[in-house]
Amino acid sequence: MAAWWASLSSLNQTFYALAVFFSALFAWQLVSSFSALGETEAGIDDVDASVDDVDAPDAVEGDAGVDDLDGDDFDQDSESVATFRLLSIRSILAFGTLFSWAGALYLQRSLFPGLALLRALLWGLAGMVTVALFFWLLPRLTEEGTANLDTAVGQVGTVYLDIAEGGAGQVKVLVSGTVSFVRARSRDGRYLPAGTGVRVIGRLDGSTIEVEPVEA
Repeated sequence: MAAWWASLSSLNQTFYALAVFFSALFAWQLVSSFSALGETEAGIDDVDASVDDVDAPDAVEGDAGVDDLDGDDFDQDSESVATFRLLSIRSILAFGTLFSWAGALYLQRSLFPGLALLRALLWGLAGMVTVALFFWLLPRLTEEGTANLDTAVGQVGTVYLDIAEGGAGQVKVLVSGTVSFVRARSRDGRYLPAGTGVRVIGRLDGSTIEVEPVEA
C-alpha cells in the first residue's frame, strides 16, 4: 500500500484523499436521509400517546375560508425550498464524490490531466443531477395523493419542509395507516421549521391539512 501510494503523483494523491473525504460525508448523509424517511408508525404513535385526543369532526368542519388559499403559491414555495435543499446538501456531496473518484482513477491510468479533469467534471455533474432528481421524486413517490386526509386528523407527525409564516410547507404524518408527505399550513400562520412535532387538527382541502405544534 505504501509503495502504491508513493508511486502516485501529488495531484492523484489529492484526488484520492478528496474521494475518501466526500465518500464518507455522502454515505453519512444518505444514511441519515433514509433514517428520517423510514420513521415507523410505532414511533409516531409513541409521540401521539402523549397528546390528548381531538374531536376530528369539529376540526374538519372548521374549514371556513379555505377558498381564499392560493394553492399555486404555496406549491411553488414548497418546491423551491425542496430544490434548494437538495442542491445545497446531497447533490454537492454527490458531485464531490464522483468528481474526485473519477479524477483519481483517470489520473492513475496516466490520462492527460486536462482530459482527466474534464471527464471527472462530467461524472460529477451526472451524479449531482441524478441524486437531486432522486431525492426530489422520493417524497412524491411515497405521497398518497388520493388518500383520505380525514384519517390524519388527530395524528401527530413531523414538519418535513419548513412551513413558512402565513404560508405552507410539508409534514410527514400517518394517512390511512401509511406514513405520507402532505401539504400543510399552521393553525395560526406561524413559522414552523423542519423537525417540529405537529398535530393535525383539520383538513383544508383535498391535498392540504392544518396543523399546530405539539407542546413539549
